[in-house]
Amino acid sequence: MKKALLIATLFLFHGAASANVVIDKSGVDEKDYTYDLHQCTELSNQAQKDKVEGGMVSGAVKGAAVGAAVGAISGGSGSSSAKTGAGVGVAGGFLNRNSSKRAAEKSFQDEKQTILRNCMTNRGYVVLN
Repeated sequence: MKKALLIATLFLFHGAASANVVIDKSGVDEKDYTYDLHQCTELSNQAQKDKVEGGMVSGAVKGAAVGAAVGAISGGSGSSSAKTGAGVGVAGGFLNRNSSKRAAEKSFQDEKQTILRNCMTNRGYVVLN
């Protein structure tokens, strides 16, 4: 009874994690498959997320610096150009950070799927995707 409960629990917890991995289960013992899938999923959870640096503050600082430099070169007021550059830098930094976060998350999920696929393949399963 305890083994059946453990296998059911493992299957429920790891069903979503293995949703993108299709394995040919013909001739495969279900208990061994569930155990191997659990171990491979645990290994894939060791993947590290990339940190996303920068954002609004660094964008504002860079924008202000560029704005002041452009203003000084063109003979205009450096502080006015710096304010405009900071505003543009804030918006650019915000958009860049969101884009970087999405790319880092996709890379993280792809790496987890690759680890899971490789692990199951190395354990003798036929991975179809």
